[in-house]
Amino acid sequence: MHRRLVARSMQIIDIGANLTDPVFRGKYRGKQAHDDDFGIVLQRARAAGVERMMVTGGSLHESKEAIDLCRQHQDLFATAGCHPTRTSEVDGHPGGADAYFAGLRDLILSNKDKVVAVGECGLDYDRLHFSDKPTQNKYFLRHFDLAEATGLPLFLHDRNTGGEFAAVLKQNRHRFSTGVVHSFTGTAEELRELLALGLYIGVNGCSLKTDDNLAVVKLIPVDRLMIETDCPYCEIRPTHASHKLLDPAGVASWVAPDAKRKERWCSDSMVKSRNEPCTIRLVLQAVAKLLAIDEAELAARMFENTCKVFFPGTTHDSKLELDTPAQ
Repeated sequence: MHRRLVARSMQIIDIGANLTDPVFRGKYRGKQAHDDDFGIVLQRARAAGVERMMVTGGSLHESKEAIDLCRQHQDLFATAGCHPTRTSEVDGHPGGADAYFAGLRDLILSNKDKVVAVGECGLDYDRLHFSDKPTQNKYFLRHFDLAEATGLPLFLHDRNTGGEFAAVLKQNRHRFSTGVVHSFTGTAEELRELLALGLYIGVNGCSLKTDDNLAVVKLIPVDRLMIETDCPYCEIRPTHASHKLLDPAGVASWVAPDAKRKERWCSDSMVKSRNEPCTIRLVLQAVAKLLAIDEAELAARMFENTCKVFFPGTTHDSKLELDTPAQ
């Protein structure tokens, strides 16, 4: 596939979008609530300046789904791995853990034009009811095997691990090139540890909930910063500390489309409580205001960071032209 690049003013990459979630097809908890509006969601994202979206793979099956979806759209790219809360499924896989991770390795190696990272992987001690600590740790380590086999960076997850996540990364730092800790909600000390390991930090609405969160985000060097939505989750809500940083009228930058309850769905509105990639502009607004940096400048810097890690060879003064036919 050949991709022709042309100039563009505002360029953003959403590094974490759970676009295989059925809600983007109008289905909630197994029930069809409204029309499949996936194409409309992508149109809104592109109109907001989102040039590329990284579709998160959180299991072997979901990684396959993500890659299949990305094959249909030039601006979608996938990650492939096993989320810490999904590691409990590994032992039950036909052939066990070896077959599971061989499946991920083969999936990545046969789709290297579309898979840009190993993961989502890491540790999540907030949700041990899904997978216990020993299981999470055992299968987190298998992702370093994947990083070595594929040469890809890591797409990382850390929740309430009391330093154990950083310790595992430090012990295995020689086994992977680099990576991003996405949806970061940690402390200033945890941030310092991750930065010392040469890692990048991904920020979304969940990273901006409290005043303490904002104080930590202010400490992230711009040359290590990326942004994301983690949609359909992690929207910026009126109760969040970051909400006061937004431009409600969109005078200075961008205003989100209206949102309606799913029962009142219409094609020109978002769905309430279903976050989507276009709202990355709100994350950009909040972080730019917090760091006292012009939005366009910050977007360009983060675009360069993201390309350096996941799309080497692409620069901020180029764009993926979507209507170029695949060859």
